[in-house]
Parts: sequence; C-alpha cells; structure tokens
Amino acid sequence: MTVLWSHSEAAAATGGMSACEWHATGVSIDSRANLSGDLFVAIQGPNTDGHLYVTQALERGAVAAMVAETWAERPTGAPLLIVPDTMAGLESLARAARARSAARVVGVTGSVGKTGTKDALALALASQDTTAATQGNLNNQWGLPLSLARMPKETAFGVFELGMNHPGEIRDLSAILRPDIAVITIVEAVHLGYFEREEDIADAKGEIFTGMGPSGAAILNRDNRHYARLLGHARMAKIERVMSFGAHEKADVRLLDWQAEDSGGRIVAEVEGERIDYRIGAAGRHWALNSLAVLATVRLLDGDVARAADALAELGPGKGRGLKHRVETADGTFELIDESYNANPAAMRAAIAVLGATGPAPGGRRIAVLGDMLELGDDAKRLHAELAPDLVDAGVDLVFTAGADMASLAAALADPMIAGHADNSDAIIAPVLAMVRPGDVVTVKGSLGSRMAPVVDALLALALETDPGLPKAVNGN
Repeated sequence: MTVLWSHSEAAAATGGMSACEWHATGVSIDSRANLSGDLFVAIQGPNTDGHLYVTQALERGAVAAMVAETWAERPTGAPLLIVPDTMAGLESLARAARARSAARVVGVTGSVGKTGTKDALALALASQDTTAATQGNLNNQWGLPLSLARMPKETAFGVFELGMNHPGEIRDLSAILRPDIAVITIVEAVHLGYFEREEDIADAKGEIFTGMGPSGAAILNRDNRHYARLLGHARMAKIERVMSFGAHEKADVRLLDWQAEDSGGRIVAEVEGERIDYRIGAAGRHWALNSLAVLATVRLLDGDVARAADALAELGPGKGRGLKHRVETADGTFELIDESYNANPAAMRAAIAVLGATGPAPGGRRIAVLGDMLELGDDAKRLHAELAPDLVDAGVDLVFTAGADMASLAAALADPMIAGHADNSDAIIAPVLAMVRPGDVVTVKGSLGSRMAPVVDALLALALETDPGLPKAVNGN
C-alpha cells in the first residue's frame, strides 16, 4: 500500500504535533469502517463527536488519530496527531495533498448527474493514467476535503465532486480544491427549499469557478436554460477556455444520435468536429449526455478521447442510482430498477424515461413506485403533480406513490393508472408486493429521506433462493 501521510508530513500540513512515528495509507472520519492503515480524523459534527470513537478507531486498525488539543480525555500513549481544530486540520491536509501533487484536477457539480459523471470521468481517465476520485458521493464540507486528503502524491488526474444545498458552500469547497477544470452537468429545480429561484441555484453552482485561476477551463451544458448565466460566471472569474456539450447544434461536443440498448446505449457524437461512435454501459439519454462532458474533459486534458470513449462501455450505475436486477421468483422473473438513492424533478423524469424505454416481457407491465422529492420548498406539491404527463408519455401502467407531496401526483393521475398511495414507504410495500408479477418492470425512486430503499429490499426478497451461497437476485449490469 502507498503511504499517504507520515507523522511528520501530516504534522507539518496541519500545524499539529505527533509524539510518535506512524505512516498512514488512508484517511477516514468513520470509526465504523475498515480502518486498517488509516489516519482517523475525529470530527466534531452536528450529531456526534468523533473523539468518542478514537479508541474504537485505533482498535479497528487506525495507525493514528487526529484529535483536538482541547480534548481532555486523550488516552495515554496512543498515536495521536494533536491539532487546534480537527475540521481545520482535515482541510489543511486536503490543501497539502493538492499542493504537493502535479495532478490535473477536475471538479464536478450540478443539480443532477454529479456522481454518475464523476464516476464516468474516473473510469475514462483511469484508462489514460493514474486517477484519484471521490468515493461514492463524499461531496460536502466533510467529504470533499476527506476525498482530496486521500489523493496520492503521484496521481496524474483527480476527479472530485462538489455538492451543496445552500449558497456559499461550493465557494468554500472550490477554494480548497482549486480545480483546473470545472464541469457543471445541469442546473434544475433542486434544493428550492433553500433558494428563491432557479437562477439562484445557477449562481451557487457558478461558485465553482471562484477557486480557479484564468488558466482553468469550464465545461457547460449547452442544452441547459442557464447556460448563458453560467458562462457569465466563468467569464467573471477570468476563465477564457469554455467547452460546451449537449444536443444543441452549437455544442462543442455534440450528441448526434443515441440508441437505447439493454443496460446501456449506443452513442454517436461529434467532438469539435470529429465524429466518434461508442457504447456506454448505463441506460438513459441523460447518461449519454453526461458522457459528452467526459469526452470534453479528456479533450481539454489532451488525452486520448477514443480510448476514453471505449472505457465508458464498462460504466454501470451504482446501487440506488439505476442499478438493474432480474428478480427470479417461483412464478417467473421481473425486472427491478433501483433508483432509490435520491430524487428531484429532473432525475425523476430521467428515471421515468428509462422505465418507458424498458420493455416488459409478454404479459408484464411498467410499474413506478415513487416517494417524495424533498427540499423543493413551496413548489413541492406542484412539482410532484407535474410528473403525471411524463408517466403517461412513458407508457407506465401502474403507479404507487408514498408521502405527503406524492399525494399531489396521485391526485393528478387517472384510474386505473394510480394503483395505490400511502403516507410513507413502509406502508406502500405490501400493496406493491401484492401487485408485482412475472414480466413486469418496476422502478423505485424517491429522495433519500423518503426511505424508498426498503421497498427495493422487499422486492429483492421475493427472489427464489435456490442455493444459500448464491445471491437472491441477479445484477443486470
């Protein structure tokens, strides 16, 4: 394992003090994880204090723990890095990781598609040279510095995700990351509970440019209605090099054709006039469009675009983000599309479109099980009800809804499409299980706080367990 931080390097980066020698191969803030070889950072968060778990972290294999100098209950003789403040210490570690590496760093943000685009970029750039990337969606005030602190010195490319739900958050993250290239996937009506207008969301996403120098580059969605606004933010930050992507005729990286395939799609694109044909291993036109941002990034990094495009054939959606399962029961097989991780109006429409493009087997139906989309503010009920035409256009046969806001969608749908509504996801499970049958295609989607994952788990549990050593459901990707 590559040593990320020695006791002396970490102490110099954070202004801390370490009384013993240690070498860390990783950095973590979660005491429940496999911490073998890690430096554990005891973060004082809103709900708990990491100092309470330092002993547990060391028992689980951490080689040292970063703790605050005000912590009065420090265990005697433990390998500790003592700093004035652990959150500031983690940020300092991240800044030092950025400063010591010659890596070309890409920051990815947007209302929808951040994690998928980040994963696709990491896959494509790994086909070129050593690449470090955000694990999962560690994109907030704790996750971004943690991800950056994990970047090895010898990395050639770094790909990091930046998230927010309040103004100013991306500005702070960009100051730490200092991206060479900034990708904004799209701006949509997400987190409207914290913003008055969509334009304010665009302004918040445009904060990513503030941590960049004039030699940086921006990649923007030419199809998005906020393109001109975001371009303005890039220009205000003195960023001259901007590439656009999308189906728009003026896009620098343009989608010419997309054909859905089983668990993926075939794409024909034009990269600054050069035609390229490739396959992506994730279903949906939104994946195809975001793959254009990947090719634009590789072009700006002077990489091999054709090789990067070939690598995207291996891309697949993660758990809760469109992962497909074939669920084999005693009566037959149905298909389950797990979109339970998160939701907003744009992502919900994309998931409905994928359901519409997925044909059920003979005798089967398209079924949508939808939970509330959260953080939409005063427009929540309207935004839920406005999904009704998308469900009709996609040829969805049955819709189950769960949650107070989804009641507005249920009211907007006509019988017999609306199959059932419940106050919460737990209450919708039994009606869904009673309805599903072989040949069906079932999509489950909702915001994380809507707890739609238990619906997915219940559907997977219908699988016929033919061998205790085999999984109950077959991953289709």
